[in-house]
Amino acid sequence: MNKYVVYLEWPVQCFRVDAEALAALRGLAPAGSQVVRARDDAEFLRELEDATHAIVWHFKPEWFRMAKRLRVLATPSAGRELVPLSGPEGVKIHFGGFHGAAISESVLGYMLAWCRGVLRRPGRKVWERTELGDKCYRLGGTKATILGYGKIGKSIGALLEKLGVRVAGIGRKNFHTLKDEVRDSDWLVCVLPSDTGTDNLVDGSVIAALPERCVVINVGRGNSIDEMALKTALQSGKIAGAILDVIGREPPEAGDTLVGGDIPNLTIMSHSSAFYPEYVKDCFRELDREGLLA
Repeated sequence: MNKYVVYLEWPVQCFRVDAEALAALRGLAPAGSQVVRARDDAEFLRELEDATHAIVWHFKPEWFRMAKRLRVLATPSAGRELVPLSGPEGVKIHFGGFHGAAISESVLGYMLAWCRGVLRRPGRKVWERTELGDKCYRLGGTKATILGYGKIGKSIGALLEKLGVRVAGIGRKNFHTLKDEVRDSDWLVCVLPSDTGTDNLVDGSVIAALPERCVVINVGRGNSIDEMALKTALQSGKIAGAILDVIGREPPEAGDTLVGGDIPNLTIMSHSSAFYPEYVKDCFRELDREGLLA
């Protein structure tokens, strides 16, 4: 008999499992399976000993010793910072990729808001026709370089291509082409996790290669961008703007590089590009599609 221990407690409601989502998991699991919700570390560890599946936001490496029957360790997150990248032999580690549609819509929303002047209002004026007249343009025909071309990056690319955006995807195998690819890009969209090899990948030399019209969008993890280099480029007008759903420290604190001061054309969101009500249920559906609930 399978035992699924679900430990998805989070202050944001859509990231927190509830009775409806648990019922959806029971409907997907093999008949006779047990589904248990854990609400804190202590409760999770008590249930972990005979769990075959653990679905969590975080998992400490030493917890594997307690998980004698564990076959699948899954997290909804695409990020790599809270769950080990590998486990004991026989344990499958799964990171979520189901939120590509929601994140794609967020990226598209940011782009359209920029193109139509919503994110570039020169002050809070009620009537600003002349100020915006030479700043608005069509999204179609622009070029987006997507840095991090996995499930989510490809979902973003597919949506943008439908609207006439030329897309260049950069994955680990072609990180070395990044500077050349961005030289004619209107958008640099970062979708990188925080695992090895992504710290400050978008450094001063990459930012220097961006054309002045380029807008940097980050919906991955904040570690991938050199924030001081980005701040300098924004303040000097070297690039047109930046829209960041993620930053190096969350929540930010006074004195952080991108907080306070005069940083024109910078919009910081609240790590919210994947918010939507079906989030947890879609996590379970993805596990089912990939055969990980068996």
